[in-house]
Amino acid sequence: MSRLVVLGGAESGVGAAVLAKVKGYDVFLSDKGKIADHYIDMLKQWDIPFEEGQHSESLILNADEVVKSPGIPNAAPMVQKLMTQGVPIISEIEFAGRYDSAKKICITGSNGKTTTTSLIYYLLQNAGLNVGLGGNIGKSYAYQVATEKYDYYVLEISSFQLDNAYDFRPDIAIITNITPDHLDRYNYNMEEYVKAKFRITRNLRPEDCFIFDSDDAITIDHLSKIILQAKMLPFTQESKVEQGAYIEDDRIIVKYEESESEIYLKELALGGKHNVYNSMAAALAAKAVDIDDETIRKSLASFEPIEHRLEPVLSIKDVLYINDSKATNVDSAWYALECQTKPVVWIVGGKDKGNDYSVLNELVRTKVKAIVCLGLDNTKIHAAFEEMIGSENIVDTHSAEDAVKAASRFASPGDVVLLSPCCASFDLFTCYEDRGEQFKHAVRNL
Repeated sequence: MSRLVVLGGAESGVGAAVLAKVKGYDVFLSDKGKIADHYIDMLKQWDIPFEEGQHSESLILNADEVVKSPGIPNAAPMVQKLMTQGVPIISEIEFAGRYDSAKKICITGSNGKTTTTSLIYYLLQNAGLNVGLGGNIGKSYAYQVATEKYDYYVLEISSFQLDNAYDFRPDIAIITNITPDHLDRYNYNMEEYVKAKFRITRNLRPEDCFIFDSDDAITIDHLSKIILQAKMLPFTQESKVEQGAYIEDDRIIVKYEESESEIYLKELALGGKHNVYNSMAAALAAKAVDIDDETIRKSLASFEPIEHRLEPVLSIKDVLYINDSKATNVDSAWYALECQTKPVVWIVGGKDKGNDYSVLNELVRTKVKAIVCLGLDNTKIHAAFEEMIGSENIVDTHSAEDAVKAASRFASPGDVVLLSPCCASFDLFTCYEDRGEQFKHAVRNL
């Protein structure tokens, strides 16, 4: 019996352990931190041996193969020991893909991947297809492969999940865009990060599709250096394409093989230039799985915004509070600011990932009236914007409640209070969802 060790006891790791159990492996799960109670309950329910608070070498280094959770860097000491021993280390998606014959639509990118993933899942559901949602969103892909039977999967996949994927192959691969993010995990080397994203294309066949933003210079530059066999389907707001999606006369034109369809921009449920890109990518994926034009149009018109992504919370005294906690990098915050049409009180800050805030200067100058910092160390934010908006219009806070109260004092009727942090959440919160929930709770308690 092959021994499989899973490192990491959260959604991804526990899902992989359950699949390993179902497939007859001698499986063991180890987490150096504390495992949440509901995951412990799952492990016990499936009779999977595990440990928390430590990594026991005697129980790990005898593995035939290791599934590593995406949050654990390769620099971690136990990972280094396994690599030195030559033990194969794979990701949850690589492991689950071995046992899954469903058609897979896989989305990666620096920004827009959650919205695009959710849009495509919504489209496929509306078309009546038997479809699962997983990867970096929803339930673990491996857990679903172990316990469900779907014809299609829509998977949001991060660069960390792709790092240890080798034979995994999507039927449709999508890269929404590539901007600097998570560079601390890639030796502050942009080329390494770009290559990690492009791992989603490594096994594509001629009958598979690659959907990409041809307005994104970094994506196009890397495409010029590699050879792909897949059908190439670009989406663009700057030119016309023979196959793919583009803008013409306030409409999205979608061309796939012999078919052509159109969607009026004014009909789209999601506003902002970035969401036009997301809608284009979703429409192309839907065409590639043969969904009819009417279903595509109606779905893109009726889609509801997803939680923590430009999510309207409440309007209080004619001030709209928006939760964009998932904006954990500069580019996401750029999109959030770019689509605002009213004066903004901006809540920003957290664990900085090597951010360059200068790209936000013009938007801050023209749209932001005040800044509320929400983080342990806000030095870089003050340095970037204090002179621009005035020291009296920037304050520091260390809780969601204080941030919301401070923002409400700056805000006038007709303004927007926007939580779009630009940074990771781990200095004050457990995750971006926790930050978003605390923000919403504070807004409701104003």
